Amino acid sequence: MTLTTDSAGAATPYAPGERGAVVVYRGATLFDGTGAPPRPATSIVVDGPVIRAVVPDGDPAAAVDGAEVVDLTGRFVTPGLIDAHQHLATPPDRPAAEAVLRRLAHSGVTGVRDMADDLRQIGDLARAALVGEIAAPDIHYAALMAGPGFFDDPRTHQVTRGAVPGEVPWMQAVTDTTDLPIAVALARGTHAAAIKVYADLEAPLVAAVTAEAHRQSIPVWAHAAVFPATPGQVVAAGVDTVSHVTLLAHETATRPLTSYRDKPPVDHASLVTGADGRLDALFARMREQGVVLDATASLWSSAELAGDERADANTELAVALTAQAHRAGVELATGTDYETPPGDPFPALYDELAFLVRRCGIPERDVLRSATLVGARSAGVGHLTGSVEPGKLADLAVFTRDPLADIDHLRTITLTVKRGRRLARADYSTDLPRETR
Repeated sequence: MTLTTDSAGAATPYAPGERGAVVVYRGATLFDGTGAPPRPATSIVVDGPVIRAVVPDGDPAAAVDGAEVVDLTGRFVTPGLIDAHQHLATPPDRPAAEAVLRRLAHSGVTGVRDMADDLRQIGDLARAALVGEIAAPDIHYAALMAGPGFFDDPRTHQVTRGAVPGEVPWMQAVTDTTDLPIAVALARGTHAAAIKVYADLEAPLVAAVTAEAHRQSIPVWAHAAVFPATPGQVVAAGVDTVSHVTLLAHETATRPLTSYRDKPPVDHASLVTGADGRLDALFARMREQGVVLDATASLWSSAELAGDERADANTELAVALTAQAHRAGVELATGTDYETPPGDPFPALYDELAFLVRRCGIPERDVLRSATLVGARSAGVGHLTGSVEPGKLADLAVFTRDPLADIDHLRTITLTVKRGRRLARADYSTDLPRETR
């Protein structure tokens, strides 16, 4: 590995590629993330951190004098993957966060959405990832807003130590009397990519926060139900993404929603059919408005919840509602909201993608598009990454076997290219305990 330094002398071994250093990745079968069919015998011409051209191997544009050529004959390339739901600092633990990020980066993941944490640490992790001090995906993070009642949650104390939960720019309590232009400006001052609307807010206040955020050109990522705001009211407010597919079940609640801690029961038996007309209407509106669903579908089947009766019921619900959303044409992003144990060689994102294919019945091509271009759009960076196209960032994942044929072929990852910088999977695997390689 080449050890570079920035202008201040800090080590940046994972810095983005430098303009003028041209690399041609030749001979691959490319799934470009746009929805187009796979393209065999394709060359991807990369100039520093950016893609210059994507052409057939024989095209003159693939013959660049002085370029380094990387032979990918027989390999399969996708855009870099996106985990659309991570929490990297609740509570803050820098070594643990860097280990998670390193595994993600060496598993083809070039971007994550961090869905509210201690932004004092997340901001520095995002900086370190961007300049290349650490091996990590780009981190796009949210500042949280919720009603005052939510800030008794112990997690809010974990991410505001030394300050008061609800009274810091990255974790704000809002009410009808809050000066929303100031609140949104404070959130933007953390360099957040979005406002996350979490809990204990009435529908008019969700709408007001969303309108002000959009006026200040920042997107809104919301829980699918904000309690007492219903899923339909959250979508009607104009939010950009909603998280947790099982929360959408509360659109069918038989009594008014009250608070985040007082979730009414839902009619599980009717919803697991995946054919509820009230949700069809909600999904139609989401599709029309372009609201992305961060389903976190496999969350309830994660190892730490295995065998729990409530978790099993929520897994059934997640399967039915995610499949129904997909049939309705809702764009899905692939978030996790959990991670595999530290000794596991691969991240939870691989399990989420497999869950969407095997349990929800979604074709591999659609799942991979969700994990790339839709994920990038959910993070607000679809114009920069998420597909392999000229002018976009050189964010790529390279596999020895075709993940379109079997989603488990993600585990044949050999190379990640992030902003033009190569991260060989072998460099990560050699650091793992032998039994996990």
